Amino acid sequence: MLLVPLKQTVVAVLCQNKDMKRGIIAGLLAISLGLTLGACAPDVPVAKPTVTKTVKPTPTPTAHPGIGPECPTDDCFTITATGDMLFHAGLWKPAVIPTDANGRNYDFMPLLQGQSAYLNKADIAMCHQETPFAQVGEAPTGYPIFNTPWELAVTEKALGYDACTTASNHTVDMGYAGVVRTLDVLDQNGLKHTGSYRSPEEANEVLIMDTPAGRVAFIEHTFSVNGNYNEFDWQVNYPLDPDVMIARAAQARAEGADVVIGVQHAGTEYSNEADIQQINNAHALIDSGQFDMVYGHHPHAIQPMELYNGKWIVYSLGNGISESSGDYPVNNEFLIIRAQFSKAADGSWSVSDMAWAPATNKQDGVYRWCSVASDAPQGVCQSPEFDAGVRERTRATVNAMGAEAAGAHEWLVTQDK
Repeated sequence: MLLVPLKQTVVAVLCQNKDMKRGIIAGLLAISLGLTLGACAPDVPVAKPTVTKTVKPTPTPTAHPGIGPECPTDDCFTITATGDMLFHAGLWKPAVIPTDANGRNYDFMPLLQGQSAYLNKADIAMCHQETPFAQVGEAPTGYPIFNTPWELAVTEKALGYDACTTASNHTVDMGYAGVVRTLDVLDQNGLKHTGSYRSPEEANEVLIMDTPAGRVAFIEHTFSVNGNYNEFDWQVNYPLDPDVMIARAAQARAEGADVVIGVQHAGTEYSNEADIQQINNAHALIDSGQFDMVYGHHPHAIQPMELYNGKWIVYSLGNGISESSGDYPVNNEFLIIRAQFSKAADGSWSVSDMAWAPATNKQDGVYRWCSVASDAPQGVCQSPEFDAGVRERTRATVNAMGAEAAGAHEWLVTQDK
């Protein structure tokens, strides 16, 4: 009875160890038990697993054309900028509103709404906050010691500005406390800033802003603080020193900036011509090889654009907004620019499109920033004849140093995609 299970066991062992068939012990054991190895199941070949080498596809570079005109390469971004935000009583008095739920007593949106169409057609929009902000509930003041309603920052953000430069001859009009308050208000409203600072550590930082395509740094200095008491040397970028600006640009490059833009607050007031300080400083910045573009403000007048050594300089944007001046009509005419930067195959960046639009400060008899560009995006500002006069004077000034021949053109925002 035990023989059958034993036979089954031996067969199983022999079938699992075929090499024993050639062994003497296996043969004798099989004979003695009356077994045959033919009882084993036929060999079934075992398929070896196929090793497939996975080849990862080369990722296709993602294009970042940016906002604005068609990008001539894979990667572009645009910046737009305006001039001095300069507030006298004629601008803030019409903006008074009953105190709202957020504690605001002024609404500047009707005054500046026209800028929004332009600001939102660029990746980065820069303003110049020339004057300090007043405290909540504090009465504003105008020339010669400015203290501007803090509510302006609320409007600047709502219009589409991303950041503001803050170094000017009026930065310290309200002392160090005014510097700190101004930067705090900008922060509270989500606006980045550079040019003035709350601490030495902050003064050592460079403003670098990110776009999907690349990183851009802004470095701004002022030629004057109007003789006001500057409690700390580091609280504002003054004086206007090309060597210091160049060192800051090198720092920005080391920190990863692809493009560096210099901003100078300098020039002769109410002059449509750049003075020797503006020209020499801008040329020095470009000649350093650290700057890709330079623009400026302070003269309260539009000044020419120049393509110098392959880099654009815009000497003055005039005002971002201002009350009318009967003595200096140039004070009432403004410029907004948009520069498109594109990345070449070798990794270098350059301006591939430079556009400008002219504006004036009234519409329908009240203060309004109003574009007088050829496409009239806001309709008639003051009159067809007046608007055309501002536009053509602006065109002549912008092109006085060969800008049109170098490729600068009027910005027709209604034709933007």
